[in-house]
Amino acid sequence: MNQRHDKTLFWGCFIALITTAYAFISRMILCGGAFATDFSLDKVAVGELQGAGIWSFGVSIILFSLFIDRIGYKVAMIFSFASYLIYTAMAVLAYQAIHGVTDPLALAAAQKHGYQLLYWGSIILGLGNGTVEAYANPIVSTMFNQDKVKWLNRLHAGWPAGLVMGGLCTIALAKNTDWRINLGLILIPAITFFIILIGKQFPKSEREQAGVSYVSMLKELGIFGAFVGFGLVFAQLGRPEVFGWSQNVSWVLTGVVVVAFAALTKSFGRLLLAFLIIIMMPQATTELGTNGWITSLMEDPMKAAGYNSAWVLVYTSAIMLVLRFCAGPLAHKFSPLGLLATCSALASLGILALSHTAHAGTGTIFAAATLFGVGITFFWPTILGLTSEQCPKGGALTLNAMGGIGMLAVGILGAPFLGYMQESSTTQQLQATNPALYQQVKMEPNPKYLLGAYEAIDPVKSATMTDEKSKADLQSAITAGKFKALGKMAIFPLFTFGCYLALIAYFKTKGGYKAVQLTETKRK
Repeated sequence: MNQRHDKTLFWGCFIALITTAYAFISRMILCGGAFATDFSLDKVAVGELQGAGIWSFGVSIILFSLFIDRIGYKVAMIFSFASYLIYTAMAVLAYQAIHGVTDPLALAAAQKHGYQLLYWGSIILGLGNGTVEAYANPIVSTMFNQDKVKWLNRLHAGWPAGLVMGGLCTIALAKNTDWRINLGLILIPAITFFIILIGKQFPKSEREQAGVSYVSMLKELGIFGAFVGFGLVFAQLGRPEVFGWSQNVSWVLTGVVVVAFAALTKSFGRLLLAFLIIIMMPQATTELGTNGWITSLMEDPMKAAGYNSAWVLVYTSAIMLVLRFCAGPLAHKFSPLGLLATCSALASLGILALSHTAHAGTGTIFAAATLFGVGITFFWPTILGLTSEQCPKGGALTLNAMGGIGMLAVGILGAPFLGYMQESSTTQQLQATNPALYQQVKMEPNPKYLLGAYEAIDPVKSATMTDEKSKADLQSAITAGKFKALGKMAIFPLFTFGCYLALIAYFKTKGGYKAVQLTETKRK
C-alpha cells in the first residue's frame, strides 16, 4: 500500500470515530429528555438505557480484540456499519410504536415495547461503537508505526469532532420533537465511512507482518492483564441491569479465563503493560468521570445567561479537537511520557481551580474548565500510543484492552467512587453545620457499594421537607460537599503524575524513551 491509500484509510477510520461519538452523545441527550418523556421512564430506567450503550461499548472492544486479526479488519468494519443501520431501524420502530396511540392501555404496552426496542438497539449500537475502536486503533498504529502517538491522537480527534457535531445538531434541533431526525443523522457519517472503506485493502496488523504468533500476543497481556480486563468484563455483564448474576459467578468466569491464559502463555504479562493498566484506571476516571461532572457545573451558568447548555459540550470538545491535531510536535518535544506527565499536572491544577468556583462567575468557571480540558485532551490517545509503541507484540489485543479496561473501570469502579465521595463530603458538611437536620434526612440503613457501606442523604426524606431554612441548609451542604469532593478528585491525576515521573526516570536509565520497532516496514 502507498501513502495516499494509507491516508484514505485513516480518514475513513476518522469518520467512523465521528460516527461513534455522534451516536453516543445524541442518545445520551435524548435519554435525559425525549426518551424519558415519550416512554414514561423513571431515573432507574433512564440509567439502564444509558448504560446499555456504554457497557456493550467497553465489552466489545476487549472481546473483539481476541479475534479481530483472524476475521480481518474489513469484516469488523462491515459489522460496525450494519450495527448503525440496525440501531437506526430499531429506533425508528420505537418512535412509530408510540406515536398515534391514544388509548391509555394500548399506549402503556406500546411504551414498553418501544423501550425494549431502544434498549436492545442501544446494546447493538454499543457493540458497533466498540468494534470501530477495535479495528481503527490497530489499523492506524500499523500504517503509521513510526509515529504512533501523533497519528492515534489525530485519529481520536474524531471523537470530539463527533461531539461537536452532536452538540450543534442538538442546538439546531432544540425545538424539534421528531427525534427520528436527531438519530437518523448518524447515517450521514456512517454511510460516508462505509463508502470510503469498503473498496480499500486493509493492512495486516503490525504483529502479523512481523511474524509474531498469536500466543506471543497473548503473553504480552498475560495473567495480570487477563485478570483485570476479563474481570471487569464479567463484573459488568453480571450487573443487575445486564444479566444479573452474582459476584461469585463473575469470579468463577474470571478464574476460568485466567487459568486458560496461565496454561497457554505461562506469562504474568509485560510488567510495563501491567503498570500502564494500573495507571489507565484512575486516568480514565479523571477524563471520563470527572469531565462529565465538571461539564454539568457549567450548564447552570449557561442556562442562566440564556444560552443552550449544549454550547458547553461544543466548547470543550472543540478544544480537544484542535489540540489533538497538535499532539505530534508536543510528543516529539517532551516524549509521550513527558506529555502525559504534563497533562496530569494540568488536570490536577484544573480540578483544584474548579473546586473553588462554587460562587464564581461564568468567566472564572470557563477559565478553570479550560485548564482542566487542556490537561485531559491527550490522555486517552497518548496512553494508547504509548502502549502500542512499547508493546507492539501485543497487537490489537493489548492496544484495545487498554481502552476497554479504561472504559469499564470508569463505569464499575470510578463512577461509584465519585458518587461515594460526593455523598461523604455532603454528609460531613451537613453534620458539621446542622447535625439535627442530618439526623432527619440521613438514609437508613447506610447504603453499600463495592468498597462497603457509606453515609448518604435520603432523596425521599429531602423532598418532603417543608421548612425553608432546612431546605436552604441542605442545599448549601450539598453544594459545598460537591465542590469539596471535586477538590479531592485531584488525587487521581496527581497519582498518574507520579507514575509518569517514575517511568521517565526508568527510561532515563535505559538511555531515554524509544519506541520498540518489530520490523523496518518499507512503504512505496
